[in-house]
Amino acid sequence: MGRERVVTVKTVGYTGWRIVGVTPMTGFSLSRLKTKLFIVFIVALFLFILTMINAYISSKITDPIRELEKSVNELEAGDLNTKVYVGGSYEIRHLGKSIQNMATQIRALMKDIVAEHESKRKSEFDTLQSQINPHFLYNTLDIIVWMIENEKKGDAVRVVTALARFFRISLSKGKSIIPVRDELEHVRNYLMIQQMRFKNKFTYDIDAPDDVLELASLKLMLQPMVENAIYHGMEFMDGDGEIHIRVWREEKDLYFSVGDNGLGMTEEQVERLFQDSDHVPSKRGSGIGVRNVNERIRLYFGEDYGLTIESEPDEGTTVILHLPAVLYQEILQREGR
Repeated sequence: MGRERVVTVKTVGYTGWRIVGVTPMTGFSLSRLKTKLFIVFIVALFLFILTMINAYISSKITDPIRELEKSVNELEAGDLNTKVYVGGSYEIRHLGKSIQNMATQIRALMKDIVAEHESKRKSEFDTLQSQINPHFLYNTLDIIVWMIENEKKGDAVRVVTALARFFRISLSKGKSIIPVRDELEHVRNYLMIQQMRFKNKFTYDIDAPDDVLELASLKLMLQPMVENAIYHGMEFMDGDGEIHIRVWREEKDLYFSVGDNGLGMTEEQVERLFQDSDHVPSKRGSGIGVRNVNERIRLYFGEDYGLTIESEPDEGTTVILHLPAVLYQEILQREGR
């Protein structure tokens, strides 16, 4: 006796009987404790399952994303040869492969840019190397000396002025793109000198409307074409040579033409012009061949542009140069000058 008990009374149906249950207090506490432990176990099991699910999600999504982020950071730092992580779920693997393909394309584009830059440098070097041709300079100086000795000082001043302007535009402070106005001035000075050298063996005219003068032109395009017309188209002519230079614009395109009434060429000779990098003999011409001009136009403006030649034996030759119609000031702004 003297122990605490829990008394439970339950009425049975309509009979009115009552069932009395007496449970020692210690038994009841043990049952409650078991219930609490079971609840704690269920909660712990639920938390454990949540932890395992979180770890699985982390291994399948979070960790691959972190590895992919490391690869992207290395690419961003400039290491284009880094191996891009490809792993995790399908979506992340697909993303990794896409980034890997992008890095491969960037590497290929970088190689193309380097190759194009080197090609431009070589082309510019060849042009610079040949544009100040000593034979042309010597012959011009001989004319000036002859004019001075024969007291033709006015003509000598004209030739010296033309020669100075010719080389000033040839150099152009190292620029490859100049206004159409300067390109025409360059070839005009060249023609003036050559006309005096050959004692009016040919005549020339230049037709260019005002709306094209401020457009962009590649430096030293026209002079090699005129040089070919003089040294080859009119080489065996006794006189009455004609050189016509024309510039015009058609919407987004700019065209230059250099035509002559010389000997003309066959299709095979025209094809050979595009194959020979030094068509004009170096002792007389600049050495800047048709192929050089054509390649330079395509390097700077793209494959859609370039040079075409229309020629027939005994009918003369017309060279057409095709460029985009872009304002010279726009190119200066793009290059940040």
